[in-house]
Amino acid sequence: MKTFYAKFLKSAMAEAQFPAPGAPEIAFLGRSNVGKSSLINALLGEKQAKVSSTPGRTRAINFFTLTDAPERQQAQLIFTDLPGYGYAKLSKSVSAEWPKFIEPYLRERTTLALCVCLVDSTIPPKASDAQLIEFLTGAGREVLVAGTKADRLSGNGRAKALAALREAFGAEKLLLCSAKTGLGMKELWAAIREAGGV
Repeated sequence: MKTFYAKFLKSAMAEAQFPAPGAPEIAFLGRSNVGKSSLINALLGEKQAKVSSTPGRTRAINFFTLTDAPERQQAQLIFTDLPGYGYAKLSKSVSAEWPKFIEPYLRERTTLALCVCLVDSTIPPKASDAQLIEFLTGAGREVLVAGTKADRLSGNGRAKALAALREAFGAEKLLLCSAKTGLGMKELWAAIREAGGV
């Protein structure tokens, strides 16, 4: 599997602060306590995204550049870590709950190639997750639903969780994963590389 070297690029809390569009971007979205930072770090094999003991600390969109060689200047992929929405339920208008810069990013960013929506596979599907997925699909975005914390489930539990997520979200692309054990990481990377054309 190709190795990528990640580097923090910048944080943005306004559309004017977004980096100029370049490499394909992979956005990671999810509730505040879904394990988003842990998953990003597990994918990268290093600690880039800050893992907080208090959910909901991310307030900006954090951009990370990925290259296949440390000395390479131009990014081949960009990971974007978006603020969680655990404590403010998504309403019909995402912009009413999230800062104003997030909706423009999700709707209009030309280089956004894939939205990885993280949901907790150990609990019943949440309406707020369904609303987010519906919003992204309506915006014409490519969506992959990743059920996190799957290491806590038995084999039978995983099958049930997959069925429940599929029924709740109707997502074509869906997998279970674990930042702790590496379960599903190979498949997740394959989907990311396919979307990013790398």
